[in-house]
Amino acid sequence: MMLKEMQKLPEAVHLIEKASMMYLENGTPDTAAMALERAGKLIENVDPEKAVQLYQQTANVFENEERLRQAVELLGKASRLLVRGRRFDEAALSIQKEKNIYKEIENYPTCYKKTIAQVLVHLHRNDYVAAERCVRESYSIPGFSGSEDCAALEQLLEGYDQQDQDQVSEVCSSPLFKYMDNDYAKLGLSLVVPGGGIKKKAPATPQAKPDGVSTAAAEEEEDEYSGGLC
Repeated sequence: MMLKEMQKLPEAVHLIEKASMMYLENGTPDTAAMALERAGKLIENVDPEKAVQLYQQTANVFENEERLRQAVELLGKASRLLVRGRRFDEAALSIQKEKNIYKEIENYPTCYKKTIAQVLVHLHRNDYVAAERCVRESYSIPGFSGSEDCAALEQLLEGYDQQDQDQVSEVCSSPLFKYMDNDYAKLGLSLVVPGGGIKKKAPATPQAKPDGVSTAAAEEEEDEYSGGLC
């Protein structure tokens, strides 16, 4: 895209927004939604924040018309842009909205995938409690407790809690995580446990005294430090 065209984009988007308002007022919400989505696509690479806003507006229009499948698709676009921009607090809320709609339309397997996305976002926010709560609440979704998604998330949370980077990396590089939307797959692959994955070492076993050091000398050394630090 040419520089001049890029500079005109915000103005074009503003005009599309005005047009969409007129479509709504005239009772043609479908046309309004199409216009807003198109504006989002136009501005996405230049101003992702504005694109998020436009996709959320489009989702609201569809939701008001009870066209939930279209609404949730647009919320998904907004969520992915928020994750890409590392706006994790907002992303967590957006994904929860998606999950609620998928639950309402009884698309339960997609709810499982949204739980994975939520957990990854919360762990990148360093909020283990929120991540665990997401999994716990998902047990009320039919079929979740026996799913591979649930088993993988339990493993992921266990590894994260125990600061076991190997276990976390193994879960996050499994096909279940790798073949998610690219933005979420990247979150999994870049997830680092607290403390940088350095587990506490087991206590070292007492080592034998090196040859050539007499017992008396060793005892003398022990006596010197036996009082501890003052």
